[in-house]
Amino acid sequence: MAGEDCVRKRRSGSTTICKTPDNEEMQRRPESERSFQNSSNGRVDVDHVITRKMQLIAEAEQLKPAFMKEVDSHFTEFVNSLVAKSVLLDSSSSASLFPASCSEKELHKAKTLRAPPEHGKIFTARRSLLDELFEVSHIRTIYHMFIALLIVFILSTLLVDFIDEGRLVLGFDLLVFVFGKFPVVFCTWLCMFCATVIIPYNLFVWWAQGYCSSSHRVLHSLFYGMLFTLFQTAGLGFGPTYIAVSYALPPASRFIVILEQVRLVMKAHSFVRENVPRVLSSVKDKSSTVPIPRISQYLYFLFAPTLIYRDNYPRNPMIRWGYVATKFAQVLGSLFYAYYIFVRLCIPQFRNSSQETFSLRGLVLCIFNSILPGVLILFLVFFAFLHCWLNAFAEMLRFADRMFYKDWWNSTSYANYYRTWNVVVHDWLYYYAYRDFLWFFGKKFKAAAMLSVFTVSAAVHEYVLSICFGYFYPVLFCLFMCFGMVFNFILNDRRKGPIWNVIMWTSLFLGQGVIICLYSQEWYARQYCPMENPTFLDYLKPRSWSCHMKM
Repeated sequence: MAGEDCVRKRRSGSTTICKTPDNEEMQRRPESERSFQNSSNGRVDVDHVITRKMQLIAEAEQLKPAFMKEVDSHFTEFVNSLVAKSVLLDSSSSASLFPASCSEKELHKAKTLRAPPEHGKIFTARRSLLDELFEVSHIRTIYHMFIALLIVFILSTLLVDFIDEGRLVLGFDLLVFVFGKFPVVFCTWLCMFCATVIIPYNLFVWWAQGYCSSSHRVLHSLFYGMLFTLFQTAGLGFGPTYIAVSYALPPASRFIVILEQVRLVMKAHSFVRENVPRVLSSVKDKSSTVPIPRISQYLYFLFAPTLIYRDNYPRNPMIRWGYVATKFAQVLGSLFYAYYIFVRLCIPQFRNSSQETFSLRGLVLCIFNSILPGVLILFLVFFAFLHCWLNAFAEMLRFADRMFYKDWWNSTSYANYYRTWNVVVHDWLYYYAYRDFLWFFGKKFKAAAMLSVFTVSAAVHEYVLSICFGYFYPVLFCLFMCFGMVFNFILNDRRKGPIWNVIMWTSLFLGQGVIICLYSQEWYARQYCPMENPTFLDYLKPRSWSCHMKM
């Protein structure tokens, strides 16, 4: 037998290797495994283990780009297939609306007819992008870096105050000033909200109930339309503005009143715009019931973080109160963050610059020194309002569609940036300004529709800043209408390279520097150079161009 032959050969001192099943398997193994097995007989070859591990890491790094490219290609194919299927679904549904007896000419004529944009935004349950990104440790580290920067600002302020005053100064005089006269703000908001709940809803109900039986439907609609327009312009438009100016509310308090005014105007318009076509369609179809939303649905919409009305929205099954508390705490932290940015980076600079004569050199230095605080304020506004504030209210209302913004930071064009920075406002402008403009005037006027949307957006932004700061200085309007329009056509969606993202960020940085510099200079100029009997032109003329203090 094989075992006995091996014993005899060992006794005789022969070096012949015995061919046993175990030896044959040993010979078939790779050289690396056999060497490792031989070296691990009681001892581990550490150098070999490390070498082998490094080889595996190198092989994984070589496979990573190919793997990611393959995943990206499959994902792109998957998305393209979904888009293709949705297009086929739309075409099949539109084709089913026409009987089979229609000729191709009639079918083509029916497809070319302009129809009102009844198919609007589709709401679906989805999380906010930052909530998903913060689950990645690398992205969460960036968030921690901003917290560390806030701690540095706090320490800097405390140490400087301790050196100057000899004690710790924990006063927040700036915050107390900008949020002053809060009882007036609350009463104004309460009146605006109650009026928006009662008047638009009842006007719509009275119009819808009387439209079916009215023999003069055009006059009936014109009458209620004029009442609704009067409420939008005089009630919500003039009233809050008059209170903000006559009571001399401080800037942050004015921001609360004016932004709520704009929000309620947009919501009331969306409610009427979405429900009027339903009533007209039911009357046309001779339906026995008039589709009137319940007051509870309208009330939910007024609190919901969206400007597009629907009877029902996707809802989450429960409320995470810990999540709500975290978001409100982050809003409060962002508020103190902005306070320290103004105290450490803005106020010392502009208080000193107001003592100098206006010059081009000083303006250039001011703009570039204002880029850092301007960009930080931009990030804080985005994070505090578009992410934290809207997500907190969405969670309390169990509102499931959390796409309040998209990845605007990856934009390679200003067209994409405008679409992704504030999705809530963009949806309203797209469906009720852009698409309605094309519905009235035809699809040949897309450029005019885009220009009208830019004009409306720029005018509203400038209106908010003018009322809140107490002076008219159309810096933002000019940036919107001049550079914004130009960049929108130059940096369009065909620009896809990384260099275009760099150009977008560079222009965004410069724009923030211009806004912070010019508006702050004008604010301090009007504080240090008041006029006794100002005329109307004095309110329009920038004071910072001529104001200087004599030392």
